Amino acid sequence: PQEAGGRVEEHSFGYDCTRPVNLMMMDTHTVGYIAGNQVMLQNLRTKNQTYVRSSCGSGIGFITAHPSKEYFAVGEKGKKPNIVIYSYPSVRPYRILKGGTEVAYVFGDFNRTGTLLASVGSSPDYMLTIWDWKQEDTLLRSKAFAQDVYKVMFSAENEEHLTTGGSGHIKFWKMALTLTGLKLQGALGRFGKTAVSDIISFVELPDGKVVSGTEWGNLLLWEGGLIKVELCQVGRKPCHKGPVSQLIFDEGELYSVGIDGVIRMWNFEVVDTADPVDDTGLVEMEPMNELWLGKNVSLNFMTKILDHEQPFWYAQDMSGTIWKLDLTFSNMTHDPERVCTFHSGRIEAISVSPFTYLMATTALDRSVRIYDFGSNSQLSVIKFKQGGTALTWAPAVVSLIAVGFEDGVVRIIEVYDPKLLPGHEGQAKESAEINLKQVFKPHSAAVTALAYEQKGDVFATGSKDKTVFFFAIEDEYKPIGFISVPGPVQALQWSPPSHDKSMLLILCENGFAVQVPAPLPEKQGTATYHIKNLPTQYFHFYSIKSRIKVKNLSFEKEKQKKEKERLEWIKQQKEMGLEVDETKEEEAEEEPLPPIYIPEEPSPILCGFYSAPGKFWLSLGGYDSGFLYHCEFSHNDEEDPEKRKDEPFDVIPMKDTNDNPIHQISFCTSNPLMFCGMQDGSLRAYPLSVKDLSAEVLKDYWYMNVHDNDNGQIRGICCSHDERCLITCGGDGNIFTFDLLSEEELPEELPKNIEEYKQKMEYERKMKEAEEKKNKKREELSALRKDFIFLLQKNQELPKHMQLHREVHLAFMRVICIYRHLLLNCCYISCWGQRCPMLWIKVVLRIYKLYKSKPKDIYEDSKDAEEIKEARENIGCYRLKTATDYTLTEDKRISTEKKMMQLIYNVKVNMNKEIVSLRDLKVSIIDEIKSLVKEVKSIQASLDISEHLPIPLIPQLHPDEVPEKIVEYNSDVILKFKEEQEAKAELTEPLEGCPSSRAFRHVFLQTPPVEEGDPMAKAGAVVTEEAFGMEKTEPTEMELEILKREKIKNLYLQETLIKKINTLVINFDAELRLLRHEKLKMDVQMKSASLRCITCCEELLILKKLEIHEDLLEEQICGIISEQEDIQSKLKSCLAEIEDRKCEIVMLQEREKALYASFEASLGENNEFADFLTNIFKTEVECVEKEKVAREADEENENEEEGDEKPDLKTDEKKCGSEDAVFDDSLCPEGCSEDLFLNTIQLRQQRISIEKALAEEKKVAADLKKEYNALAIKVCKVETSLDTANKELEAFQWEKLHRLNELYVVVPLRLHQVQCLVDGEMPRDFSQTLVFTNQSLQYLQKRIVDLRNEKRMQREIHKKAREQHKQLLQDKKEMEMEIQQLEERCNHLMMEKFGRLVDFEAVQAHSVNIPMEKMKVRIMEKEYEHFVELKEWEERIVGLQHQLTTLTRENTSKLHQLNRFCHEKHQLETELESLTTGQVSLLATAVLRTVQQWDYLSLTSPPVSNPDLQSAIWAKNGRVSCRAAWLLYMLASLQFLTQLLSKTETN
Repeated sequence: PQEAGGRVEEHSFGYDCTRPVNLMMMDTHTVGYIAGNQVMLQNLRTKNQTYVRSSCGSGIGFITAHPSKEYFAVGEKGKKPNIVIYSYPSVRPYRILKGGTEVAYVFGDFNRTGTLLASVGSSPDYMLTIWDWKQEDTLLRSKAFAQDVYKVMFSAENEEHLTTGGSGHIKFWKMALTLTGLKLQGALGRFGKTAVSDIISFVELPDGKVVSGTEWGNLLLWEGGLIKVELCQVGRKPCHKGPVSQLIFDEGELYSVGIDGVIRMWNFEVVDTADPVDDTGLVEMEPMNELWLGKNVSLNFMTKILDHEQPFWYAQDMSGTIWKLDLTFSNMTHDPERVCTFHSGRIEAISVSPFTYLMATTALDRSVRIYDFGSNSQLSVIKFKQGGTALTWAPAVVSLIAVGFEDGVVRIIEVYDPKLLPGHEGQAKESAEINLKQVFKPHSAAVTALAYEQKGDVFATGSKDKTVFFFAIEDEYKPIGFISVPGPVQALQWSPPSHDKSMLLILCENGFAVQVPAPLPEKQGTATYHIKNLPTQYFHFYSIKSRIKVKNLSFEKEKQKKEKERLEWIKQQKEMGLEVDETKEEEAEEEPLPPIYIPEEPSPILCGFYSAPGKFWLSLGGYDSGFLYHCEFSHNDEEDPEKRKDEPFDVIPMKDTNDNPIHQISFCTSNPLMFCGMQDGSLRAYPLSVKDLSAEVLKDYWYMNVHDNDNGQIRGICCSHDERCLITCGGDGNIFTFDLLSEEELPEELPKNIEEYKQKMEYERKMKEAEEKKNKKREELSALRKDFIFLLQKNQELPKHMQLHREVHLAFMRVICIYRHLLLNCCYISCWGQRCPMLWIKVVLRIYKLYKSKPKDIYEDSKDAEEIKEARENIGCYRLKTATDYTLTEDKRISTEKKMMQLIYNVKVNMNKEIVSLRDLKVSIIDEIKSLVKEVKSIQASLDISEHLPIPLIPQLHPDEVPEKIVEYNSDVILKFKEEQEAKAELTEPLEGCPSSRAFRHVFLQTPPVEEGDPMAKAGAVVTEEAFGMEKTEPTEMELEILKREKIKNLYLQETLIKKINTLVINFDAELRLLRHEKLKMDVQMKSASLRCITCCEELLILKKLEIHEDLLEEQICGIISEQEDIQSKLKSCLAEIEDRKCEIVMLQEREKALYASFEASLGENNEFADFLTNIFKTEVECVEKEKVAREADEENENEEEGDEKPDLKTDEKKCGSEDAVFDDSLCPEGCSEDLFLNTIQLRQQRISIEKALAEEKKVAADLKKEYNALAIKVCKVETSLDTANKELEAFQWEKLHRLNELYVVVPLRLHQVQCLVDGEMPRDFSQTLVFTNQSLQYLQKRIVDLRNEKRMQREIHKKAREQHKQLLQDKKEMEMEIQQLEERCNHLMMEKFGRLVDFEAVQAHSVNIPMEKMKVRIMEKEYEHFVELKEWEERIVGLQHQLTTLTRENTSKLHQLNRFCHEKHQLETELESLTTGQVSLLATAVLRTVQQWDYLSLTSPPVSNPDLQSAIWAKNGRVSCRAAWLLYMLASLQFLTQLLSKTETN
């Protein structure tokens, strides 16, 4: 990896406003802040930016400006970070301070004169360092605290004093001169009764006191390490609503800056001289001035700068703004000004316009911003009610952007240029407006991904609610439907245009990848938007990282093994007297391979992209980071996605990404590059030489640390439409743009520093040495070639029977080629040919032998052919079991016996098979050892006895190892058995052993006949008469040499074969030990299973005994429940009938009321027969019938029965409501209407029928009520009996559980699982111990920790409550004392005034309330005054109305007069027309003169004395009105005519 030099950072659009103290002013127009991995200096007027990169590349911790503004310090992060002092405005490193902390700097501050610099580090050292920065020297250093330290500041008045504050503490430091030199002494502040608070703001006052802020908004005044007072506002309101972020003492005034967006100025003298007035320690005070910047403003830090001798403050707002403030608080104070606005917090999404240099961003600060990265300006911003979580630009439209929000809403917004609208032509160039076009809510959770199909016809949205919604794009976005996916959606990507089908790749956070085609709108239903028939392919990632690690470790071990063998070979060559190059390496101890690890929680998918149809690359986080995984969707889609375990078919290891995974991937096609955004905020660029990705292609890359290393994870990467710019956004709120230079635009020769030059020289030196070594080896090869040609010539000169064949020549040539290749690759081979010619011949012969044994190209191994044939015959049927053509083989059929074998005997059968296979292996090893022993003996036959090595014993098979041989027999065994039986009959003494066993032992264990060895055993006879065509002659010097070689070879073969025999035995013993270990484990499992089976059987016996009683109880409960249900149904039906009867009764009552109303209406008003008709209407039917009977009896016997009927009649009349006289309803009285009488009779009949029906309904309702009450009582009884039965069943269940718990259960434990040791030893009695699972034990241990923490919290709460209770008691006591004193004083005053104690409450209750009476009097007076005033106004209104009438009348008369004047004018005009021409001219002259005179008079004052006429003549503008002109004209005419008539009369 190389640091990117050809990719130049161009501009930054973001600001990490949430970082504490991220603002410094260098001059009136230059602001500095930390932006990612660099310090940004921006000119607020020109918007030019200057960058200062981190020197170590690991981030920046703090920045601070020198008091003179000529320097600024940058504290970095990383391993052993530095503090770099830069000069300004040259922005060059001036001093470098080293060794101040271990990991990162948190804060730094210059003293008032600027000679010293104080810095504080982060965890783990929290080191406070005082620097003499100009000398790059450390004056003092000490550990600040054991917890996080937020800030360190020098005292403005005493430079020997410092203060540090942080998590739950404040510490006061003093540089003191002691006997051993200058020391840094610190005193920790004690909170006392005040609650402990994090201290993030403090300032030291001129007299040494310190004021600090708190988390709850009050101010603390410290003196001597203790809290003197706690300052708050009047009414005990806090100074700020929330933490106090900064305190400033400037020009004798104390300023406090709060998170609530308020800046308050306090009176320094009041603060400095504040003393506690009570035990609470609270002192109330009011701020002198305050400035509130707004509702959503959260101030963090502000700094002062002088602009033309006028002080201004620049403030950092955590909501994304830099403010310019004027805190003079005067009449000329400027309003707060927003200098810059940015996103607040991390950028959630970014997208670039497909046609212009515009980009859009969104964040959780509820804003969407549009930038022009061509002109480096922010164009527009729009705010919403929820934070944005996803954003993308429409591919085919210039101005449409889709934005997803955290509440599941998607908004389509339109960006347009207002200059193109009518009436906006004169606006600035850099402007844009945002218009909301459409809103819809497809999800119930945050929208996490948006994607447009390549053609722009389909729009897809993904969310955390595990759904993907599709929309059809027309004039509006119309919903198609949604699908459900197995996990929260992480990313969406449509297939590129090069693919045949348009597919959507859905990446889920929980390791799932889903592929679906684009749905069609017309194929979806109308009942729901859920798409159920969309073809879906799943991929559930299964971790293979552990397996890759194990494979790499095994490869390293194999490499170490080969290196060990090479060293052994070198050692052998040295023993043979050969010189070989050697490199010594330490032999590492062999460690066992780690087990395969699969994470419990699936690793999250971070990003991915298509590589081919159905194939894609994935980058994962968590355990599986460090690789790019190439995956493919399988065609088996019927499997449950949750149960899938899909593995990638290819992986690419990515360097240095195990703890720094890839979060974003983007491609540049014009200049083939792959950009990767990392978790630590760095950017990587991989040059792509070929289309497909591979480990070789992604081996080299450029990198650059762009965003913050801790919280600057890259959230988005995208290229501009012409791929000349690259844009990144991160979690630190920063947005960067880069220029992508092509290869032609890159400079030919980049300037190199000293380190690069030195590395280049070292590389050239190594290349020169390698070239010299190659030249040397080439010379050796040429010498060997000459020797080979010389040997060929010698070979031709030899007799024919001693010459080597051409095949040997070819093999020799191949050896030379191989040797040359090894030499050119710098392998460890020396020049054998020059030193040992016989060794050359040995190598040649071995290679010739291998060459002869090489099979032909058309050779077919018979063993392979047999295996292929067997596989074809027994491969089986792999069709689906649900298919119609599936064939069920015999071994696939299921039966009870097979299931029993699977459950019980499978393990034993498998173990037996392994034992038998190991026995077969032993048989084969014995046979192989026998053949090797035979070969060793044949070799030893040609060696001297002194050179023989001991031959290992041949292992033998025990009869118990082959029990199946007992039942096998043949003719030899039978004959042998017969001979033994005959011999047994002859001999008297018994024979030992079993004849059959001896016969079997004789047959099976007899040594097999020695077979001829394989060709490898005759390796020494390669150079034979057949090979070299030699004839038997007397041994020559060459033959003697060959015999010597054969002897060496035999010795080597003897040693090798014996080693091979021992290796076979050792390996078999190892296999046997492993199998014994497995069998022991199997025995433990089987024993556990047997014990478990016994426990289950015992439990079954107990359950069978108790089953009858349990069934009886359950039947009883079921019967009671059924009875309860029947009664409940009867209750419901009865209740329904009661409701129906009530409705009927109400209806009848309404009818009765209507009937009475009809009767009253029929009577009318003032009816003299109303009482009579009412009695008839109210008379009962029985009364009428009795009257008829009495009438008939009178007709028969008027005298006899009359006395008897009258009392009955009177009684009936009483019943009918009549008490005065007897009446008959059959006769209509005189004067009464016949129709009215008959109508009354008819209404009476209707009344009687209604009353009868009403009585019947009430009776039925009463019966139903009785029945309902009886059923309710019965329900209560049934519920009681059901509760009793349930209690009996519950008691029976407890009894059953108790009996089951009495059984002993065997739990096998390993020794490491036993943790109840007594004095380090295992106890003998385990009756008092408990058995827990690891999960339960971990939970209990965790619960212990939780309870301890909870107990600690409760103690703190109790402590606070006790302190509060104590304070309340004290307050109560003080109040009681004060009340008692006030009562005594009151009693004393009453005795002085009244001479006795008076109950004022009783007096007040019986006395008149004087203030209230006074108020009533005042109210009455006011009412009277208002009444008089109202009367006066009414009189004035009446007078004005009369006046108005008079004026109206006058105006009317004047209008009539004007009308008369008009008529006269008309007549005069007519007469004037009849005059002669001369007279007319004279008249005109006179009239003109008169008009001129009147015009002159009109300019001065109207000559009319009448005010009404004046108002009519004089106009508002000072000129004569038209009406007045006509009037004047008529007057002049009259005057002229009068004069003319007078002259005429005179003449």
